[in-house]
This record gives sequence, structure tokens and C-alpha cells, in this order.
Amino acid sequence: MSEDTPFDWIEASGRRAKGKRPEYFADPALDRLYSTVFALAAEVSALRERQDTVERLLEEKGTIRREDIESYAPDRKAGEERGLATRAYISRIMRGFQQEVEALEAEDPPIMDIVERLSRE
Repeated sequence: MSEDTPFDWIEASGRRAKGKRPEYFADPALDRLYSTVFALAAEVSALRERQDTVERLLEEKGTIRREDIESYAPDRKAGEERGLATRAYISRIMRGFQQEVEALEAEDPPIMDIVERLSRE
């Protein structure tokens, strides 16, 4: 791609990775579902950061331009606040998985419940 040609995000999003797609569940639909959910979660995370940028710039300047948003770089404090917010957001998303892991690690895990659920997948 030359400097005159803008990057085509639509084309790039349609590219396929080389090799076989990893499978984690017996039902491939679950793999696709989780892939979609995590892609949406990543988009929401990016939107949350952009919203944070807008809020901080408005608080600081009272008005903003698109260039202000695009060129914004958080200072150390803002970066730390964003990091904490992102970790909390990911924790909420992953809580269901974490509960399954905790159940497996418990002294008396409900193994039959887990086996029954996995056999239905």
C-alpha cells in the first residue's frame, strides 16, 4: 500500500487467518458465539475509552474537535484509571467462566452437574 492509498479497514476485516480455526467446544456454534461476544466486548471497550477521552477533553477545554480526540494521549493518572476500569469490565464479562473454574477448584466440586452440562454441549 502506498502513502497515497488510505488503509481499507473493511477489506482488512474480511481477511482470514492462515490455518485451521481453533475449536474449544464440541459444538462449533459455541466457538462462533464466543468469538462474536468477545469481538463485541473489544468494540465496547474501545468505545468506553473514546468516551472517556471525550469526557476528559470536555472537562478540560469545554469544547473539543475531532482532532483533539484523535490526538489525545492519556496522562499517567488517566491511564491508570482506564486500566482499572478495563480490568473491572473484563472481570464482569468473564465472571461466568470464573465461576466454573472456581466450582472445579472447590474442595467438593459439583462434578456431576459439570459433566451433565458438558455432555449436553
